Amino acid sequence: MTGMTRTGTGTGADAPLRVGLVGYGLAGSVFHAPLIAATDGLVLDTVVTSSPERRAQAHAEFPDVRFEASPDALWERADRGGSAGAAPLDLVVIASPNKTHVPIATAALKAGLPVVVDKPLAGSAAEARGLAALAEERGLLLSVFQNRRWDNDFLTLARLIGSGELGDVWRFESRFERWRPQLKGGWRESGADEEIGGLLYDLGSHVVDQALVLFGPAVRVYAESDVRRTGAAADDDTFIAITHANGVRSHLYVSATAAQLGPRFRVLGSKAGYVKYGLDPQEADLRDGRRPGAGPGWGVEPEALWGRIGAGQSPLTGGGHPVETEPGDYPAYYAGIATALRHATEPPVTARQAASALDVLEAARRSAREGVTVDLEETRR
Repeated sequence: MTGMTRTGTGTGADAPLRVGLVGYGLAGSVFHAPLIAATDGLVLDTVVTSSPERRAQAHAEFPDVRFEASPDALWERADRGGSAGAAPLDLVVIASPNKTHVPIATAALKAGLPVVVDKPLAGSAAEARGLAALAEERGLLLSVFQNRRWDNDFLTLARLIGSGELGDVWRFESRFERWRPQLKGGWRESGADEEIGGLLYDLGSHVVDQALVLFGPAVRVYAESDVRRTGAAADDDTFIAITHANGVRSHLYVSATAAQLGPRFRVLGSKAGYVKYGLDPQEADLRDGRRPGAGPGWGVEPEALWGRIGAGQSPLTGGGHPVETEPGDYPAYYAGIATALRHATEPPVTARQAASALDVLEAARRSAREGVTVDLEETRR
């Protein structure tokens, strides 16, 4: 990564890089902590949470982890170059509520610490680019945890596109749908803008990022966004249409109110189409306590769930032929972070890429509110 100078503070080149994790809710406990711990060259050093229940949960799995009640304690350690029994950290991971991402990331970067932020990086593209500029000015790594780039179906689709088996892709349909008619409560379902809740910025961050990785920049965005469930305040049923600069059209659906789930991917090209049902198994495995490296077959799904490729027939009536699904590989993200820290190279997901996705999310929010199609080329002028 150009200009990035911060590397590990360990006593030798092979010393593990110490990671501080801010937040131990769903994102911190299910995704970040297990994946950090499973990565060669990284060690989960400190968890920031004031909750006794979450401290007990973290201690049960990671007995040697330290605890802090506030991220300010991490900056104090950085200022002192470490203290008795508490060496300086090499990376801070922010997995706290969305509204805290920008202020905590700003504080970490100003303290001289490399940073990983759970998606979304910020509530606006302007804030994301401000963080990117700060990291570049300080010569520090800043990355965003877009783990769905390492979903099994996404890796398989990227392979099919790269090999030319689909021909020229014309339309990309991506669905991240759930059936959750009852509210769970909490900030994610809050309609307050400052909370950055709702599905558009939650699951929408994933499907938009995947579309941009596969097909490049967006030039136009149209969206429909609804609040379906009684008592809900944030969007729970949203559709986004993207026209890419290369002419591909992406139709993206995120919903908590889908009584019948559609295919995860339906991709139509000039030679063939690819249809894939079901979600990557890695999240369910992590929730159930299974860990990467603890046994064979991480990220592998059964043949019955493989997608199908073909032309002229429905896959549900036997059209086409099955395509073996690539193993999912969430561990690859933190392996890439470790490499970037040690060798001052670009991380697997950059803050600038996250800002481009936020351009689309902001355009989608405006489109849904105003009932217009948003031309991104005009908004960038």
